[in-house]
Amino acid sequence: MEVDLMYQHAYTLGQVRFTGGEKVQIEAASMVGMSHGVTLETRATGGFLQSLKRSLLGGESFFQNIYTAPSQGGEVLVAPSLPGDLLTLDITEPMLVQAGAYVASDMSIEIDSKWGGSKSFFGTGGFFMLRVQGNGKMIVSSYGAIHEITLAAGESYTIDTGHLVALSESMPFQTRSVGGMKTFLFSGEGFVVDLRGPGKLLIQTRSQDQFLSWLIPKLPRSSSSSSSS
Repeated sequence: MEVDLMYQHAYTLGQVRFTGGEKVQIEAASMVGMSHGVTLETRATGGFLQSLKRSLLGGESFFQNIYTAPSQGGEVLVAPSLPGDLLTLDITEPMLVQAGAYVASDMSIEIDSKWGGSKSFFGTGGFFMLRVQGNGKMIVSSYGAIHEITLAAGESYTIDTGHLVALSESMPFQTRSVGGMKTFLFSGEGFVVDLRGPGKLLIQTRSQDQFLSWLIPKLPRSSSSSSSS
């Protein structure tokens, strides 16, 4: 597949073009539109159990949409749910991707959930990563812009888990809370992950959790009288 990213970087739209008979897999909620003749098949990719695990633990849809181009080729437009950016990655090594950041990929890319032990990231409400491997292209999304950081061997970096988009699976990491329970409850900070190179990581400039923490207290609440009526 070939990808053109338009209207970057706040409201990016991805144009996925593929040749006759070629298939691409796209997260169910990401499709915006498609050209005439492109066919859609919905399936539980990777088998029932793997799809169930990806849905329950990784936050992705149970079903993946598989699009097939007609003989003359076709295109599918994709976009993330939140205001932000898209990025096309050339996958050559296993990577961990934030659940919800996956948008689309070649059929050669395998997607799996990571659960338990050191391969789970726990943030507010549970923060999980998807493991992707294979050789091909993958589109990821972010809330806000995407910033890439490359760490040399032995170099370390600390990231708020709510800002993490993806990282090389080979990078050692440790997740921890910031400053103990008092800091966790009153400072607005939660969990961070300490990463060590070599490797690459992608972060997003905004956090969904922090936006919700700002928004929810401002939402109108129904009075007791209106709720009783």
